[in-house]
Amino acid sequence: MSEEETSRVPPKTPLCHRRRRPNDSRVVLGAIVFLLNVCILWSPPWDNIALQTLPLRLALTPSQSPTSLQESGEEFARVLTQLVGTLVRVFIAADYAGVIEALRSQNVDLAFVHPVGYVLASREAGCRIIAKDVWHGKTSFTARLWVHEESNIRTLEELRGKTIAFVDPASSSGYIYPMVLLIKHGLIKNRDPKTFFKEVLFAGSHDAALLALLSHNVDATASFDTAPQQYLKVPCHADATKQCADEARIRQLRYVGETEPIPEAGICGRPDLDPLVVRKVFEALMAMNAPAYRPLLTKLYNIDGFAPAEDAEYNSVRDAVDLMGFSGKE
Repeated sequence: MSEEETSRVPPKTPLCHRRRRPNDSRVVLGAIVFLLNVCILWSPPWDNIALQTLPLRLALTPSQSPTSLQESGEEFARVLTQLVGTLVRVFIAADYAGVIEALRSQNVDLAFVHPVGYVLASREAGCRIIAKDVWHGKTSFTARLWVHEESNIRTLEELRGKTIAFVDPASSSGYIYPMVLLIKHGLIKNRDPKTFFKEVLFAGSHDAALLALLSHNVDATASFDTAPQQYLKVPCHADATKQCADEARIRQLRYVGETEPIPEAGICGRPDLDPLVVRKVFEALMAMNAPAYRPLLTKLYNIDGFAPAEDAEYNSVRDAVDLMGFSGKE
């Protein structure tokens, strides 16, 4: 190559000074990453939206008059709404079986249940215990067979041929456990109370059963150990706007038989509830142990608060249900 030709060849540009063409794949990838980051940072809190827009339906067990239970139940729902972060609505079942049916048909998401009610709800609707009640500082209670103080009845045997008001066929202290007690004493045959009692009634609630006994409409009734103090009330002397135990009527009652301790139940939830919702409900119930919520819980079910619970705690209740051959559908 001549000197002239050589002079026409442009000099090579050093590598460090060469212009690079944009890498299209890197640009696209960077844009995608940027957009994903924006979406993550600005995406709405879907869990919170679900909790805020889908109401939770809570069933209440009818252990007292529907009017007073409706009032306190709605107040409880308002508080639970604030603590959980989603609307809570209450539903009062006509009877104990109605609570179980509402869970089974998915008409409610949560339910206050008594011990036998929980066992039946767990078997028939898959309901899972979330928290148990703390009642008078305890998480267990007993069932008693009550008679009028004026009665000559002093023993379980002396109830033979008498009339009795039970609460409900699915009630723990108002039927199942008293029946188990009488069966174990050899007084009732074939799980039929009419093999021992002259007449058997179901009052529908604990207060109605107690009032039937006080009015001498029956010879005996079955209810829990502190039922007279809980349901027999009069206006307080110091403050007529508040209710105090009616000691005069309470002294008119005494019991002739008592069962073994029964574990407290509380609130259970459907098995398909979002775990996040279950956790928030549990945390809300634990928060209600604060003194500020005590008046509400007392008015609702006369409870002090709530405690953690495990399904295995109700195995003894399952034994009682099995002894009775009870399905809850009878």
